[in-house]
Amino acid sequence: MATVIQTDTAQPRRRRLLGQHVPMEGENGLYTQSWFPICMSSDIGAGEVKGFPFLGGRVIAFRGTNGAAQVTSAYCPHLGADISVGKVVGNHVQCPYHMWEFNRDGICQKTGSGDPAPRRASLFAFPTQEKHGLIWAFNGEEPWFEIPDWPFPDADILTDTQEFPVPMNIDPWIICAQTPDIQHLLYLHKFDLKGPNPEGNVAWTDHSMFYDMDGLWGGRRMTIRAGIVGTSIFFQTGTLDGRWFGFMTGMGLPAPSQSRMFSVFAAERTEDEAEVRAFLEEARLHEIAIAMEDSAIGQTIHFRVGSLTRADATLARFLDYMRSFPRAHPSAEFID
Repeated sequence: MATVIQTDTAQPRRRRLLGQHVPMEGENGLYTQSWFPICMSSDIGAGEVKGFPFLGGRVIAFRGTNGAAQVTSAYCPHLGADISVGKVVGNHVQCPYHMWEFNRDGICQKTGSGDPAPRRASLFAFPTQEKHGLIWAFNGEEPWFEIPDWPFPDADILTDTQEFPVPMNIDPWIICAQTPDIQHLLYLHKFDLKGPNPEGNVAWTDHSMFYDMDGLWGGRRMTIRAGIVGTSIFFQTGTLDGRWFGFMTGMGLPAPSQSRMFSVFAAERTEDEAEVRAFLEEARLHEIAIAMEDSAIGQTIHFRVGSLTRADATLARFLDYMRSFPRAHPSAEFID
């Protein structure tokens, strides 16, 4: 005789409590209007053009003979050839198919046949900056905030820029959310605070958040100011065992739920450049060891805003910051 299992039909079905939704990158065809690194400066030599995925489409970065780098959409408005297999002519980029040439503003300057350039034939030219050893593109017609600077003139510091060893299959802003997640700093990374909890003194703007933190990790004293700029830049300055260093992670956005990560380290110059570079490597390894504690979580997380507690106050405000962050995709018709 089969056993019948009785169930309590009066008991309510268990439901997962979810908080207010935060839009993901690419949701409804929109992306946050932030600065995103496309590649390292060293990836594009003078007179070179290369293609890269960006915002779910394809862009090119090229460098003219004047040395200036520019990011534009990749597909020629004539018949859609990928200009990344073309070449640079002077300060223009040339399509390989019919020799149409485009300037830094994306405007067609000439055609191979000699016909007048169609008035509306253009590439999408992203606002582009070359800074911290990276070539950046802004998702928008005009940038509304700047990429942050170190607190010293460029001439007074040495920097080291590298691609981060662990790409993440999540949006850059989700990686950025770890910074305002004070609980994870204390419990996962086990920072031994020697000063006040940073949650009590966070400086917010419409495009950034920063706080000061003093403590030990791995037996090393870190006194730092750390924060997020836009939705794709982690920026930190301070000291490691009393010596100043800067650390930045710029996160590219090849496609929704993808982050291409670059690290930049800075230290003050001295007459002993080899010693400064040794310190930069030491600082890099220290920060990477911290980041690697997040690696498995970042690769497997199914991010959803759920049940927050009082200890999540700074994270909750960052999620509100993300909900209100400007979103657009003006290059959509050009890069897809």
